[in-house]
Amino acid sequence: MADVTGPPAPAAGPQNSGPPVTQASALLGTGSIDRSEQPGRVGLLLVLAGLLVGAAIGLSFVANEQAQSLIVWLLALLAMAGVFFLFALAIGALQLSGSAARDDITKGIVDASPDGKLVVEDGGRLIYANEAYLRIASGDTFSNLVPVERILVGSPEVSEAVYRLSQASRDARAHTEEVRMSPPLGPTAGERGFGWYRVSVRPLARPRRAASLWTVADITAERERQENVFQELQHAIDYLDHAPAGFLSIDPAGAIVYMNATLAAWLGYDLASVGPGGPHLTEIAPEADVLVRTAGLPGEVRTDRFDLDLRRRNGHTLPVRLYHRVAFGKDGKPGSSRTFVINRSAGAETDEPQRAAEVRLARFLNNSPIAIATLDSGGRIARANASFTRLFGTIPRQADDGVPDGEGVPRVEPNVADSVADRTALEAGLTRAASGRTDPEPIEVQLNGPGGRSARVWLSPADGGDPGQQTDEAERVILYALDTTAQRQLEQQVAQAQKMNAVGQLAGGIAHDFNNVLQAIIGYSDLLLASHRPTDPAFQDIMQIKQNANRAAGLVRQLLAFSRRQTLRPEVMNVGEALSELTLLLKRLLGERVALELKHGREVWPVKADVNQFEQVIVNLAVNARDAMPEGGKLTIRTENVSDPGAAAGAEGRGGAPAGDHVLIEVRDTGQGIPPELMEKIFEPFFTTKEIGKGTGLGLSTVFGIVKQSGGTIDVQSKVGEGTAFRIYLPRHVPVAEPEEVPVAAGEPALPRAEPLAPASATPHPDAKTAAGGDAIAPQGGKAPTRADKPAPRKPAADHTGQGTILLVEDEDPVRAVNSRALSARGYTVLEAASGLEALAIVREGAQAIDLVVSDVVMPEMDGPTLLREVRKHQPDLKVIFVSGYAEDAFRKNLPEGETFNFLPKPFSLKQLVETVKKTMAD
Repeated sequence: MADVTGPPAPAAGPQNSGPPVTQASALLGTGSIDRSEQPGRVGLLLVLAGLLVGAAIGLSFVANEQAQSLIVWLLALLAMAGVFFLFALAIGALQLSGSAARDDITKGIVDASPDGKLVVEDGGRLIYANEAYLRIASGDTFSNLVPVERILVGSPEVSEAVYRLSQASRDARAHTEEVRMSPPLGPTAGERGFGWYRVSVRPLARPRRAASLWTVADITAERERQENVFQELQHAIDYLDHAPAGFLSIDPAGAIVYMNATLAAWLGYDLASVGPGGPHLTEIAPEADVLVRTAGLPGEVRTDRFDLDLRRRNGHTLPVRLYHRVAFGKDGKPGSSRTFVINRSAGAETDEPQRAAEVRLARFLNNSPIAIATLDSGGRIARANASFTRLFGTIPRQADDGVPDGEGVPRVEPNVADSVADRTALEAGLTRAASGRTDPEPIEVQLNGPGGRSARVWLSPADGGDPGQQTDEAERVILYALDTTAQRQLEQQVAQAQKMNAVGQLAGGIAHDFNNVLQAIIGYSDLLLASHRPTDPAFQDIMQIKQNANRAAGLVRQLLAFSRRQTLRPEVMNVGEALSELTLLLKRLLGERVALELKHGREVWPVKADVNQFEQVIVNLAVNARDAMPEGGKLTIRTENVSDPGAAAGAEGRGGAPAGDHVLIEVRDTGQGIPPELMEKIFEPFFTTKEIGKGTGLGLSTVFGIVKQSGGTIDVQSKVGEGTAFRIYLPRHVPVAEPEEVPVAAGEPALPRAEPLAPASATPHPDAKTAAGGDAIAPQGGKAPTRADKPAPRKPAADHTGQGTILLVEDEDPVRAVNSRALSARGYTVLEAASGLEALAIVREGAQAIDLVVSDVVMPEMDGPTLLREVRKHQPDLKVIFVSGYAEDAFRKNLPEGETFNFLPKPFSLKQLVETVKKTMAD
């Protein structure tokens, strides 16, 4: 049974602005209907009465004495239950049915709510409706009251909204919809033709059965106000769109937020295409980047005036004057601009000659690549063109009549001296120009900001040096400036290249002279070792001398690698196999705190390089990476094929792969990274960031020299705190068909044109003999022995003795003496010459037949190649062996094409000398 509660219906009167109360509500004197309270259960009362009657009947069968005591206990129990019930009722722990609902103030608020409220239990049972909903639904009892879904019927849009609300109610979700009903709901249906309603539903948590609260609010008046505001806004936009001047708004990123129809028509754009995704500022004003470079103080509203050209859609220019206003927030960040545009094209103004002259002058100044500005005597900027803004990064405040741009914010003109690193020279030039001196001298300045920009500045007086001419104090000096950043960078690159070339020549010269010293030390060590047994006390001392000489030879090779004058023995190699062979060595070098990972590419192309020097490059980079990760990290070596990038090729490998097919070897670490200011110095010789005594500074310079001499390029990418990646690009080797070899007679081994032998100090590669073209030759029809095969039995010592006359040409006396002794001890007749002229004289005399010439390359008066050309005039078939600390390619260009000779790089052991001599003479 429903409980009808609530305050009496208010009397109708002028102060009751809501809809009139229905007749049923007036008769009931109620504002809502509610059956949410549970009715009393009569069955429980009957059960209790039955228990009492049963107890009385049971006591009648009990003796009087026992019945009296049981009756007393039963009455005492009922009395105690009654007392506890009274106490619980007094403190509010128990409430009589309906009293809490009638006394709840919250229910009174909901009953009087102007929005319709309806509570529906799961299953569709209506349990509450307030007065407003009764008016909307035109009902007075639950028997004739319908739910929200039944009163919202009409167009398909309304049906879809009702469906979404019902679905949300079933899913226990909150949801809101706004619907338009025609005719409107409730008793006002005849007063207007439609009504707007906001309908929402949300779940209600109840202890026994869940329910949903539906709310229906009449928002017709709110919607009418919104439509009125929108109409007024549309009128304002229409007035602005068709104003006789242009208007646009630009955000700080340069995107055009708004453009009126007048400006769009001037530029030839469709107004519908302007906005997000439409034309950018750079499209309509390529030189107007000054509009987004405006800087201001927090809270300032800044207005500037610009005379420039806009670009129409057809590419033609439109001369305009812009009044550009930008408001800055409390954090100093600019907002979107309000820019007023005045058309200054022909016919737009009455004074045509003056307009045309002003437009020409504005174009001349703004389109000039030279930065131009007018300054006062203190350097504050009065006016400036676009080139000045781009170069110096500042723009003058160009508000009219000196009026402050913001509320309480005075104008503070920027000073040009704030944009340069050294103010002294510029301020001195300002003083000279302000005093009237008309002979401006160029001033080189370094500009603040990133990129290391520089400029050349001229300052001249605005009055031309005429003291009688009246000039504005704010425009006493005219500044002209040229951006010299690219020129300075080019000059630095040329100077760096010249310095590197000079250091390379010096390093090569030092290495050559030092090689001669080491040659003598190694040679005499070999002579001493030949005359001492291993059991002699001095034998180990002599070995120490030779080993230290070999270590010094390694340093010389680094110098030669840097100067790109070392001797390379290129061969076709597989990069992946070479790196795999280095794995164990690299793990020992890196230690336990640095993890090594190799990532081999698929089907990596072969390259042609010196295997030993390639390993030196990888080892140097790995050691450098290890030192950059003192706390540990990860070193990744990756290989892959890089196809010809075509037009996207990077210059010298910087910023990308060079032109042509290359194999990439990337060595990446997770170390500290290289600061940008050190990136240009890392390949310089003797440059190191390590502590004194912990680095020679030749590691990376050696890497650079080896890669360059091998025909490759190297690129470095680094981020401080993230790590460094060295990318080496080696040219892909494409095999070419070789001509068939001419068979030679038995016992006459073929001799290559120039066969360099490994220096004595070089660390032999595991396959050094095979790589150098030595004795490891695969048997015919079989395959070359591998490392897994059993080692071949030790061969008997080779016979190094021989006969013949050798002309030994060497300008260094110790080297000539030790080589002469070694050859004489093997049975050869040695003719010594201290220079090329002396050797040529011996050949011309012809007193003794000469079988072989062993000559140094670099000598005073006459070098080795010149001596060879002169000797060929007298003995065309004379065999020659060149020895030098320089690479073979360094002097081959000085020889005739097809010239045959052998080459032995310094320093070498005496054993290598006699082996080469015997092999050459046996040919």
